[in-house]
Amino acid sequence: MRLNTIKPGAGSKSVVKRVGRGIGSGLGKTCGRGHKGQKSRAGGFHKVGFEGGQMPLQRRLPKRGFVSLTRDRNVEVRLSELAAAPVEEIDLLTLKQAGVVPGNALSAKVILSGKIDRKVVLRGIGATKGARAAIEAVGGSVATE
Repeated sequence: MRLNTIKPGAGSKSVVKRVGRGIGSGLGKTCGRGHKGQKSRAGGFHKVGFEGGQMPLQRRLPKRGFVSLTRDRNVEVRLSELAAAPVEEIDLLTLKQAGVVPGNALSAKVILSGKIDRKVVLRGIGATKGARAAIEAVGGSVATE
């Protein structure tokens, strides 16, 4: 292979559409824009959702519900994942360092899924009733701060 023989992959480059070059090109006269109207003109642009002055669909429909912006940053942690944390006292920072929760997590809650076989002390982390019972059954504790 030589540098002067390198070509782009098949189908990765398309030939540019040359408009306004006569009837025979198939894109003469109106150049594929149709007749008249805003979209046929140079600079004929309108924003997304614009319906020619009619009240747009997204404004005709009622607003409904609530979407929490922090929903994805509240993480569930399984009991079996607590074993990945190397220390006995576990807080949000140790879970982040162990790679159990993502770095941008705001809060964590332990759920009853899997087994735990060693004593752990949770600080600043929530736990469900079942998870709390399982942690306390092996001698651990959940500090509610």
